Amino acid sequence: MMRAFPILLVAGAFALSGCGLRPLYSGGSTGTVATTLAQVDVASMEGKAGWLMGNALRDRLHTSQGVTPRYRLEIKLDDKIIGLGIRRDDSISRERRTLRARYQLVDLSNGAVLLDAAARSDAGIDSVRSEYGTIAAENTALERLSQIVADQIVTRVATYVSRSGDRAAR
Repeated sequence: MMRAFPILLVAGAFALSGCGLRPLYSGGSTGTVATTLAQVDVASMEGKAGWLMGNALRDRLHTSQGVTPRYRLEIKLDDKIIGLGIRRDDSISRERRTLRARYQLVDLSNGAVLLDAAARSDAGIDSVRSEYGTIAAENTALERLSQIVADQIVTRVATYVSRSGDRAAR
């Protein structure tokens, strides 16, 4: 039985090799996707959520000084907190913070919108009796949501770049 396992593993690898799956970031930091992402400028956004989102995106895109941007990522954020649970004294016991980003990838050479999509995530927050504790939890949730939504946006843009590069190669 143990001898059959390596044979099955090799057979499975050959079966998957014909399915067309390729690494998204093939070529590493010099690959097509990574170099294209480094050429994406992130438009400024208002508020704390915008500042956090902008920083998270720039970190993931690896944008650097001196690189001339070919694309711009324009983002509209919607950050909401709603109360879910209510205590006997009518105070809120549980909140949900939702961060939604509507974004467009714009080609700076001609102004064409290459990608128009949305990303979102939410987090539950326990509202404690301490106002400081609740505010700290809300801020921590916003920081975490900014990271999650930034990951979703960069993954979607990277997938778009990978697929459009495939079409250009044909």
